[in-house]
Amino acid sequence: MRRFFGADDFSRRSSLDVLNPNDVAKVTDYDVVIHLAAFLNKDPNYSENSFRTNIEGTWNLLRQVQANSVFVFASTKDVYGRHADDYTEVPETCCTDYCGQSPLEWSKLIAERYVDYYATSRGFRACIFRLSTVYAPPSEENEAGFVTHYVESVKRGWPIHWPLEGTPVRDILHVDDFSRACRAFIDSSITRGLYNLGGGPENALSLREIVDKVAAIIQCTPVIDETVKMPAPVPLNYISDISHVQNELGWQPQIGIEDGLRTLI
Repeated sequence: MRRFFGADDFSRRSSLDVLNPNDVAKVTDYDVVIHLAAFLNKDPNYSENSFRTNIEGTWNLLRQVQANSVFVFASTKDVYGRHADDYTEVPETCCTDYCGQSPLEWSKLIAERYVDYYATSRGFRACIFRLSTVYAPPSEENEAGFVTHYVESVKRGWPIHWPLEGTPVRDILHVDDFSRACRAFIDSSITRGLYNLGGGPENALSLREIVDKVAAIIQCTPVIDETVKMPAPVPLNYISDISHVQNELGWQPQIGIEDGLRTLI
């Protein structure tokens, strides 16, 4: 994403910390802030890290954003928890009441309310993207998500473990399409936006289908280890209803499944 925008890098790779007031003060000089920093461990043992980084860190940034600027916040589809299982395609109106969400997901939902408050009180435009499965080519800059993990496992012949024989479904979104969605909001006149953002039904497939497609592209036989039992994901299946972002921002994914997977190979 940083290369897409030619943006300055304020991530941990630059030795900056959203919990450090001196570091976050740097954003006062910018007209657009895209906030991706997060503590992503779902383990309850690390709940303090989640709440401090994802809530306090976001709060620190929001207090520095200037009037008439743009703030884009990367939230997560997992704020819906098990409620998402009530839908074939999950809309923004899906319930977010607590139903066992992890500290990561709950902290993201709380941070969304901070975004709403400070955008209104400080007079800047703000967008919240509840992201489905975003993937990017592997690099030292990117922490591998599950799509990249499975692709690397197929390429390198690592044993693949998956829940429910690989049947859970996710809609996947290439990072460049995520960047285009950010650009669409930045270039719009919309004051406040909340959008589910994923590949939608045209870019939805099971974990097994991801592995099979990658194996077909590189012409190899993946190593599947069915002896390791993994817990079913929550929600079991997830496909974003992207009609709201399509209608309001005129955005839609441009990179299909096979073309996107090839960028990881």
